[in-house]
Amino acid sequence: MATIKIALIGLGKIARDEHIPALAANEDFELIAAASPHNKLNGLPNFTDLPALLAGVPEVGAVAICTTPQVRFDIARYALQYGLHVLLEKPPGMSVSEVIALADLAKQKGVALFASWHSRHACGVEPARAWLSARRIKSIAVSWKEDVRVWHPGQTWIWQPGGLGVFDPGINALSILTRIIPGPLALLNADLSFPENCATPIAARLELREQSGAPVQVDLDFLQTGPQTWNIGIETDAEVLELSLGGKVLSIDGRGVPTSSVGEYAGLYAHFAELVKNRRIDVDTAPLQLVADAFLCGRRAAVDPFVE
Repeated sequence: MATIKIALIGLGKIARDEHIPALAANEDFELIAAASPHNKLNGLPNFTDLPALLAGVPEVGAVAICTTPQVRFDIARYALQYGLHVLLEKPPGMSVSEVIALADLAKQKGVALFASWHSRHACGVEPARAWLSARRIKSIAVSWKEDVRVWHPGQTWIWQPGGLGVFDPGINALSILTRIIPGPLALLNADLSFPENCATPIAARLELREQSGAPVQVDLDFLQTGPQTWNIGIETDAEVLELSLGGKVLSIDGRGVPTSSVGEYAGLYAHFAELVKNRRIDVDTAPLQLVADAFLCGRRAAVDPFVE
């Protein structure tokens, strides 16, 4: 397959920390341009938006959209209309309907669209999925707690409509669950804590059910200081499976299970390369649907204003 000439749209923290190194290490891609209204990438042509980029570097064949979710839809729609292959950082859109519309457009245009969930590429996820496929689940407990001031310093977009608040990290846990659990998950109840000065929650507790009826408890917090917690524990009819460090470490009844050392974004771009090669669409809205359901039916409680 010829090298895929790709551009980055959005040059924030996730683009610099993850996408740029992953692209540099992947021989299937050549990063040839970037677009951002605020930042620039040294050594490449830089533009303020996608139309200007395509006018200046028309040989671009794919884009990775790493903007805030509030502006992703129009950018992705423009790229697909132009005939580009598109990778969407998580969450793939502000709403489920946006993502479905983009998938339909990609199908019409015959191009690849990847609604990426980077946590699904953590090295413990696929082994956990294979192990669970032969067992009956009895209960699931998720604890996903981190410090927003560390991971999103000064990023006010996360507290605005569409920014998801605590569900920005929490959707990573949901993306893993919806990958490793056979069958769908149903949201039954949600308790959401909204700071008085924010449009998105800073903490959440979810009650779900797995297809066979097993209870699923999800505890999300965006104010955890000190060690961060990204754990999923699953009790089965045989043993207890635990994924920790966001899916990187897998253990069964406390015994570590050897896994691959491939990084999340390395796996993500390897998959995107295959999608581009075959002009396929990989769009799973299940994690975003669970978040939407939590907003739809969750009980809301006001808490103290958030102070950066």
